[in-house]
This record gives sequence, C-alpha cells and structure tokens, in this order.
Amino acid sequence: MEHIPLEQPIVELEERIAMLRHLMHTQGIDKSSEIKKLQQQAKRLRSKIFSRLSAYDTVKLSRHPQRPNSLEIIKTISTEFIEMHGDRHFYDDRAIVGGLAHFDEQSVMFIGHQKGRGTSENITRNFGMPKPEGYRKALRLMHLAAKFSLPIICFIDTPGAYPGIGAEERGQSEAIGRNILAMARLSVPIIAIVIGEGGSGGALAIGVADRTHMLKYSIYSVISPEGCASILMKNAGQATEAAAALKLTATHALELGLIDSIIDEPLGGGHWNPADVAKNIKDTIRADLQELAKINAQDLPHYRSKKFADVKFYSE
Repeated sequence: MEHIPLEQPIVELEERIAMLRHLMHTQGIDKSSEIKKLQQQAKRLRSKIFSRLSAYDTVKLSRHPQRPNSLEIIKTISTEFIEMHGDRHFYDDRAIVGGLAHFDEQSVMFIGHQKGRGTSENITRNFGMPKPEGYRKALRLMHLAAKFSLPIICFIDTPGAYPGIGAEERGQSEAIGRNILAMARLSVPIIAIVIGEGGSGGALAIGVADRTHMLKYSIYSVISPEGCASILMKNAGQATEAAAALKLTATHALELGLIDSIIDEPLGGGHWNPADVAKNIKDTIRADLQELAKINAQDLPHYRSKKFADVKFYSE
C-alpha cells in the first residue's frame, strides 16, 4: 500500500507488528506482549495525529493514492453493475464512469469520477479530470435514468474539470453548465457523495442533488489550495494557508449548509478499512432513498432548487 508522509509514523509501527506476527507464525516465538504494546502505541499515535489535522492535512488525505474510488464503492454496495460507455458524440472519457445496478433490489443509476491506481491507470483516467465528453456521458446516463424513473447516485472525486485547450475547444464550460441545468430539472431522486476531492465546476457537474454528503476526510472547494495560493498569494507554497481560508473540509461544508451530513471513516482514512466506508455509504444512501421516495417526483426539482437557494454565504 502507498502511504503519505502524514501517516508514516503509524505505518512504521504497523510494519513492526507485522514482522513480529511473522516471527510468531514461522518460528513459534511468543511475541504477543510486544505486539500488544505496539498496538496500543499505534492506537495512541493514530488518535494523536488525526485528532488535530489541519485543513491541508485533510486535503492530503482526500488525495490518498489508496483511497476507495467510485468503481470500488459501486461494486461493493450494489449488485449486477453494468458499466455504460461513451457520450455518443466524440469518445468514452474514462475519468467518468457510470451504469445501471441493483441497490437493495432497486434499480439505480450510478455516476462517478474515477481516478486510477498507479501512474499508468491515472494517465488513462486523466487523473480523474473529465473532459466535455465525460460530462456529456454523465448527462446521457442521467436522461436514461429519468426516462425509466431511476434514482441517480453520484460519487464526486476530482481535482476539477480538465483545463486543456482541446477540452475548452469542445465546450468544457457549456458541458458543465448543461449538466447543472439538467440536474436541477430532473424529476428523479439524486444523491451526491463527495468521496475524495470535490474540485470546482468539475464536481458541480454531477453534484446538483437532493441530498449531498461528504466522507469525513474529503474536501469540497471552488479551487485547489495550490491554485488559490498561486493566484491570490502569488506563491503556491502557501497552500497550507490557502486551505484554511477556503473552508474546504467536511466540517466547514456542513456548517455552511453545503451538505446534509458527514459520513464517518475509520480513524486515519477510508483506505485503512474500505469495507467500513462502503457500509457507511450504503446506509446513508438507503436512508436517503427511503426519505426521497416519500416526495412526489414532480416536486423534487422545486425542493432541490430551494435547497441550493438556502445555502449560506460566508464572510469574515
């Protein structure tokens, strides 16, 4: 497993525990007391490190290379997932994934940003940064879901929409704007969950929902801390200060009324126990679907619009 500097002291303790367990298994040496002490030490250290995270520490965790991604979560919480490809105009953007599946015996449409594992797959997935074709694929799947009255469940995890010249030439901003407009008008339940990075318009293009949630160590922001520092502070090295000013953590988003709830993760991040994260996400979606089923489908756009109109404004 890849790790980030923030968690390196814990990793070193875990590796020592693993080595002692290996000695017990292969050589029959009793190391149980040492293992117990190290486990207690690791627990205390984990609690110490992750109880005082800065905003930029949370940014690092949201970008963790082993963080559970959209496809992994979809395949864990649903059955019979059938991925659908292409925007029917240009090509299949693999930074966006989506398709039909059964969730608790109910047919649903999943749509999500998709990052890769390792450099090669990240290049294929464009590091989770969709181009216009990705958003047009998502829009096609949304309209398909609306045609058959299926709930839409979106997983957000992107640094932002791809800012390349080709993407701009093919209408990046138009694609994002069209998605936002369409999601505001759809008469089916929409649930959005930020599972990693919720970056700028790239996140909003699949983020206009009746219920919006964030995993504990995810972020939601109009711009990355590095981008903000480069533009406003003329120094990307001040990303730590920019992250604090952006109010981008799940706690801040909840306080500002941008999201409905924070979904819990294991201490240290979802990569330590993906099964727990998937269970928490599934429980949240199940509760949302039950609540949204009580609302007349034709009234959903009205309530959705009001939800966004009621978002608080922040001033210091």
